[in-house]
Amino acid sequence: MHYAVLLHLHVTAVVLSGGLFLIRGSAMLAGADWHQRGLWRVVPHVVDSVLLAAAVGLLVVLHGQPLGQPWLYAKLIALPAYVIAGSIALKRGRSTGQRRTAFVAALLIFTYIVGVALSRSTTWWVST
Repeated sequence: MHYAVLLHLHVTAVVLSGGLFLIRGSAMLAGADWHQRGLWRVVPHVVDSVLLAAAVGLLVVLHGQPLGQPWLYAKLIALPAYVIAGSIALKRGRSTGQRRTAFVAALLIFTYIVGVALSRSTTWWVST
């Protein structure tokens, strides 16, 4: 598959994944439970699978060359932290306070990952 198509697919999946997480997390904070049922529970996993597949596809198209880049390693390290925080926020948190804290942490980690991707810098928030 062509690089531009994979990149567009990856970016689209990032936006959808982040948007769905924000919607589901906001519902959780509002005390609703619909975010854990039906398509709201399934679609994010499909989107995240597409996101991961597109990322792997990009690595294949680029012949693994970006693996030497510190910004990519930063994204790969931050990703499990985002998944864990998101899981605590949406279902594993024992209290509302724990879920709220994990939700904010997940949003901050997501922002970091996107910032790193856009700037290709691990310290994108620091002015140069």
